[in-house]
Amino acid sequence: MLPWRWWPMTRRPEAPAPLSRRGPRPLLLHLSLAWMRSNGLAGALPSWNSFWPGSWNGERAVAPDPEELRAAFDQALRVDRALIAGIAAYRADPYVREMRDPPAVWEESETRLLDYGGSGPAVLFVPSLINRAYILDLMEGGSMLRWLAGQGAHPYLLDWGWPGEVEREFSLTDYIAGRLERALAAIEGPVVLAGYCMGGLLALAAALRQPGKVSALALLATPWDFHAADPGIARRVAEALPAMEVVMRFSNTLPIDALNALFTLVDPHGVGDKYRDFAGQLKDSARARRFVAMEDWLADGVPLAAPVAREALGGWYGANTTALGRWRVAGLAVDPTRLKMPVFCAIPGRDRLVPAVSARPLAALLEQATVIEPQVGHIGMIAGTHAQSALWQPFATWLQGLC
Repeated sequence: MLPWRWWPMTRRPEAPAPLSRRGPRPLLLHLSLAWMRSNGLAGALPSWNSFWPGSWNGERAVAPDPEELRAAFDQALRVDRALIAGIAAYRADPYVREMRDPPAVWEESETRLLDYGGSGPAVLFVPSLINRAYILDLMEGGSMLRWLAGQGAHPYLLDWGWPGEVEREFSLTDYIAGRLERALAAIEGPVVLAGYCMGGLLALAAALRQPGKVSALALLATPWDFHAADPGIARRVAEALPAMEVVMRFSNTLPIDALNALFTLVDPHGVGDKYRDFAGQLKDSARARRFVAMEDWLADGVPLAAPVAREALGGWYGANTTALGRWRVAGLAVDPTRLKMPVFCAIPGRDRLVPAVSARPLAALLEQATVIEPQVGHIGMIAGTHAQSALWQPFATWLQGLC
């Protein structure tokens, strides 16, 4: 195998870089949410409520106290200044990702199987279809896959790539029973399958279909009961689908910014809060550098094939087909109770995108589940400053126990 320094550098021309960053995406949406929240600070004051819109209960409207009003606007201005400062600092940061891709041992159209080397059990990592695969290989000192390659494992990464003309017609069955299973077949011997987020659902379905090839399964921040945390929010995501049909007709995909806007429904003010926090961080600290790397990754998303968008948003979010036993791949029901292999379940305790109450029901259905619940977030568990202790080491220990 070629040494790391000779592996070819691959970078798409639109990849985020200083002074050309696009995040947080979509910017106008996040700025609008911040503006409404800031104005809400003033609107929450009792005297302001009594003055505007005038009279709610027949009483005479009372003008707000000037000092009270001034304090509210000062608070709103401080909040907005921190947000703008955080976004400006992020966009001007000099960090550029310069990780080199390892060799691809199998390719099909836009999809590649990347081999990270190492000795020990083969572990195929399956990322989501809506984000770049390199979150698992984010940066120097922040790569789960390179760390595992030095810990007695042989990791592979399935890089789905950008959906081309062929992939834009794909359903979830095409991705799972087709491309994922062919990537599995390209790896010699038994494979431990590890799926992250949406990739966990794809990996689960593939493991049920290929029990002779898949020896064990890892589910990292994988949703199952989409209505457990807040069925109203899940249904609102699904209800947005008809409006998205107009957008999807253009390219037969759901564009990146449309996806980001939908997921903002889950945590409307989360993006603004983290950029305000970044404004106060030391910009040369390891924490700040990791923040920039992760935000670059978030802004570097991938559009979703329209058939998959309909199945995931309408089925998973709207009808909760996973938890109700109605999700099928190539006609086969995805039933976790049929899985007879060791399963590692990592459920982040501070995950807002996949709340723990959504992931726990899946772990409860698995006969041989090992469950950890680190107190980290959805992305932090994979690539944050505490990722090694939160996930990498427990996962490596579990792998060693399989031998």
